[in-house]
Amino acid sequence: MSDRPLDKRLNFFGPNLADVRLKGQVEASRFVEGRLMQIAVPLAGLHNAPRPDAGLDTQVLMGERVRVFEDLDEGYCLVQLEACGYIGFVPSHALGQIAEITHRVSALRSFVYPGSDLRLPPEHFLSLGCAISLGAEKITRDTPYRQMIDRSGWIFAGHAEPVNQTNVDDYVTVAEMFLETPYLWGGKSSLGIDCSGLVQLAAKISGQGVLRDTDMQAESAGAFLSKGAELPKLQRGDLIFWRGHVGIMTDAKTLLHASGHHMAVVKEPLKGAIERIAKNEFGAVTGTRRLALCA
Repeated sequence: MSDRPLDKRLNFFGPNLADVRLKGQVEASRFVEGRLMQIAVPLAGLHNAPRPDAGLDTQVLMGERVRVFEDLDEGYCLVQLEACGYIGFVPSHALGQIAEITHRVSALRSFVYPGSDLRLPPEHFLSLGCAISLGAEKITRDTPYRQMIDRSGWIFAGHAEPVNQTNVDDYVTVAEMFLETPYLWGGKSSLGIDCSGLVQLAAKISGQGVLRDTDMQAESAGAFLSKGAELPKLQRGDLIFWRGHVGIMTDAKTLLHASGHHMAVVKEPLKGAIERIAKNEFGAVTGTRRLALCA
């Protein structure tokens, strides 16, 4: 056994119930395998307790798979995200059975209509990265639409791409789509996003798996560059970390990040950001890492 304690954000265990995959590593009166389900709503919050006013740890997009460990009377389920391992509570109504995924939303956001006509009032919207199942294309007034397989609505065909292909040049290009998006702690959508959520989602769209929280990314995202405040020669795609914050370099001198100071995703000169953050926010830079521009 490792001397390092298991991270409870990524491992489900307690004295009464634990993930069967941790048998031999932890003690519990009962172990459970869990069951795979899928997010069936456009966006669901993953909370740190089973109630709507509990802290938002992250968000989960339509089509993402989760492993359900426990169904609670409060109308929530205790789940683990299959993609990154994060654990928390999602509303039971947000979950559905596993369905085949054919496409992923490639626009920052796209409306879902009750029919194949842009003049109809949209029912809701899907954010960048939502995974969906689409049927055959239909042309209405020279505009192509595709209906979701579960018949829950129609989406403009140009806003979705097959899941087995991507037109992403580099993950920074994806992150730049979120410029001026409001800052939201735990957010991971075009309506609101935080610093590590921006990194995780942009990386995911480019085919790279990155963990959710800043400290996790500082230890494992991409390749190690440096530790401490002294900066190496930086380039587009490099990540720069503070204690509790992360940003993306768009070039050697410009930082892109979801900033609580600006309450938005912004670009700003790295030098000025470092000075302000050291004085007012997270202290000195703690290190840098390098993500591949293309998967």
